[in-house]
Amino acid sequence: MKTKSFITAGAFLCLSLHVSAQKAVSLNTIKTFKIGGNEDGWDYLAVNPKNNLLYVSHGTRVNILNKTTGESIGEIEGTEGVHGIAFLPNSDKGFITCGKLNTVKIFNTETNKVTAEIPVGKNPDAVFYESFTKKIIVCNGGSNNLSIIDPETNTVIKTIDAGGKPETAVSDGRGKIFVNIEDKNEIIVIDAAAHFTVTHHWGLDKEEGPSGLAVDSKTNRLFSTCDKMLVILDSETGNLIKKIPIGDHCDGVVFDDKTNTIYTSNGEGNISVIQEKNGGQFIVLKNTITKKGARTIALDHSTHMLYLPTADFDEKEKDSRGRPKVKAGTFQVLAVKTPLK
Repeated sequence: MKTKSFITAGAFLCLSLHVSAQKAVSLNTIKTFKIGGNEDGWDYLAVNPKNNLLYVSHGTRVNILNKTTGESIGEIEGTEGVHGIAFLPNSDKGFITCGKLNTVKIFNTETNKVTAEIPVGKNPDAVFYESFTKKIIVCNGGSNNLSIIDPETNTVIKTIDAGGKPETAVSDGRGKIFVNIEDKNEIIVIDAAAHFTVTHHWGLDKEEGPSGLAVDSKTNRLFSTCDKMLVILDSETGNLIKKIPIGDHCDGVVFDDKTNTIYTSNGEGNISVIQEKNGGQFIVLKNTITKKGARTIALDHSTHMLYLPTADFDEKEKDSRGRPKVKAGTFQVLAVKTPLK
């Protein structure tokens, strides 16, 4: 991803966005769940509404935690290159994308045992349950496509050419699926009711590296996190609504539909907080400090809690990618209480 200047973004904001000025509000990190382990890789995490447990991707395993206390409940091992976790509603079925295995593993949420393994595309990444079609959607970042899984038969029923690297996807619940295409700097629209056909390619007004994606189905707004910028589009037309500067190294965004609040997880060490007053007015609230590396995020819709995985870093040592090295045994999840309820 390319880095853009905060000065440029700020000038654009002042001249053309008319976003309300920041108001003093804060989020409070109320707990740090220490997990440990030597693997330095992590990505998504998710709360299972059925059993109220928190599932955290971590190297070659998924850690399962009590979402309130952080107590370890168990692990699901053998998930090399794990990225995402999703759940089939009102069932005991969970789905894990294993990027290094090019498979999705199905597990039982009661026993934590893997029950099936489905070959998909290369480097499966984000995964979610799509409520309109009742299917599991998998973004395959290495093969530039999406796998559609029927959870009743545990089979891939369709593979969709995304035309680029699909980073993450969301649904409006009415038959439209939206996918961030990271290397093309666009969002593609898939009509799920028309045999999962790609119908549109929407640009992001020259912003780059779309990663996190969320949707407000009530106001028909898409929230795509690009490099230091939140791009808001009309989910019906693809028209640009607003652009709002956010923190750096963001890899996730969630929308709380009860409080109409957008939270972006910025790996530089903070959360950008934006409240949606209506489809055209957004109030930028004060950022909250988290920790460096906390770049992905999960929202518990029942409690309004936010969860972000990270670790401690040794700034003097670099890993194979030239980044600060993760200190062994410091993997953790931040549990953040939101004030807007």
